[in-house]
Amino acid sequence: MPRPGTKWQAADVAAAASVAARDGGWIRTSRAIQAGIHPAKLYSMVEAGVLVRIERGLYRLAGEPLLSHPDLAVVGARVRQGVICLISALAFHELTTQIPHEVHLALPRGTEEPRLAYPPLKTYRFGGKAFSAGVETHELDGVGVRVYSPEKTLADCFKFRRTIGLDTALEAVRFYREQRTLKVDDLMRYAAICRVKNVMRPYLEALL
Repeated sequence: MPRPGTKWQAADVAAAASVAARDGGWIRTSRAIQAGIHPAKLYSMVEAGVLVRIERGLYRLAGEPLLSHPDLAVVGARVRQGVICLISALAFHELTTQIPHEVHLALPRGTEEPRLAYPPLKTYRFGGKAFSAGVETHELDGVGVRVYSPEKTLADCFKFRRTIGLDTALEAVRFYREQRTLKVDDLMRYAAICRVKNVMRPYLEALL
């Protein structure tokens, strides 16, 4: 039940809609408070079916179009310093037949583990250029989501081949060869950054 004195009014819905319009359809608690909406009113609007709670501190107006990349959009909105990597990046770039059941996310070394109720995360700690190189920002469901480029993702897959499986890395190289313009210089540059140049070279020579 709504708390006493916090029942939402039409003005609160209008304010929430204004926040959503500015933030790509998303309503964050911090932004709602700035707009004069008490957090308890957000809870009341969820109970009334006016808002949909996506994750702690993150909402959307009911009736908004379905999200095309809900997991990646939530992670992009809640973990701003992270970069989608490995299996999740392969799936985003359509370079794998695997369906990730958790979002694979790179974080800078020393970063605390994100606290998300949804979606499940599998986190990796990258350092230096291995973290910062090859980052692309894609607009997904109104959120700027950071994803490693296809070439950086392939290098990461060889670096973490014992974790994700060499077969997954080789499948990704085959899909890359079939679907994309080959950027061999980029592949080798990222391979050097990830310290897998000697590992990748024979496979690339055979497959590309």
